[in-house]
Amino acid sequence: MSAQGGGDDGSPKFGRLLIGLILAVLLIVGITFGSEAWLGHP
Repeated sequence: MSAQGGGDDGSPKFGRLLIGLILAVLLIVGITFGSEAWLGHP
């Protein structure tokens, strides 16, 4: 009974995956901008 949530089994997974994907993209963009700023302005 505690194993099944009630039908919302795909929403939380998709939301968590989407959040992880956005965080990864933000991290990559941040590193790219950071390295570009460091290399562009010594």
